[in-house]
Amino acid sequence: MKNNTAEDDFLEIATTLSEDIINFHFSRSQKLLNADQYKFVFSKSQRFGNKSFTLLARHNGLGHPRLGLAISKKAVNKAVDRNRIKRIIRDSFRVNQHELPSVDIIAMCKTNVLSLERHEIHKQIKTQWHFMRKKFLTSTTTD
Repeated sequence: MKNNTAEDDFLEIATTLSEDIINFHFSRSQKLLNADQYKFVFSKSQRFGNKSFTLLARHNGLGHPRLGLAISKKAVNKAVDRNRIKRIIRDSFRVNQHELPSVDIIAMCKTNVLSLERHEIHKQIKTQWHFMRKKFLTSTTTD
């Protein structure tokens, strides 16, 4: 009979926990990378939006969501601000990706997004993720 030491118990618990931990990375496979992938979404997509954001989404059949960003200079003039918005959207996607359906998403913003605080942007994007999840889950069950 094997004596379990505290170290063995710790390793067993750590192994069990590591198998249950959700991966919150934003890897290359979760990004829209080229023009053809963007065209695929722009050509026939569902539109979700509010006064600050527009999200376009289309089923991708990959088993996981992917994100593309199209933040225009017209909507957000300064590069610093565009990069800030992109960082916030990517972060929200990274945290919520496990709740999203298997879709390709393109995020765009409107001019008034500059007046919003970080937490307000997160709140608005999370609301859009919710609507997207609800819409795509109901459309897959009725198809």
